[in-house]
Amino acid sequence: MNPLEVLALVASVVMPMWNIPLIVKIFQRKSSEDLSLYWLWGVWSCMVLMLPWAFLTKEVVLKVFSIINFVLFSGVAFAVMKYRVKGSYGCKESGNT
Repeated sequence: MNPLEVLALVASVVMPMWNIPLIVKIFQRKSSEDLSLYWLWGVWSCMVLMLPWAFLTKEVVLKVFSIINFVLFSGVAFAVMKYRVKGSYGCKESGNT
């Protein structure tokens, strides 16, 4: 592996880890009202559609990133849905502070 591949591999592991503070914050606040369900399911479905290629590719960086990111973002999706108020799809309406 050349140095750029090693750097990219490290980044492919570290970048999805930034989902962890978001998950922790949602569980601490017991709220996910500030996150849009359209954003959540849009990002998650794109990851699902990319996942089969991650399993087939020989590119280690893409494989590692896609699998770790899918697992951790699925954690975000779980946390958001766990603390979602029924009937709420996005951010709070302006004026309701």
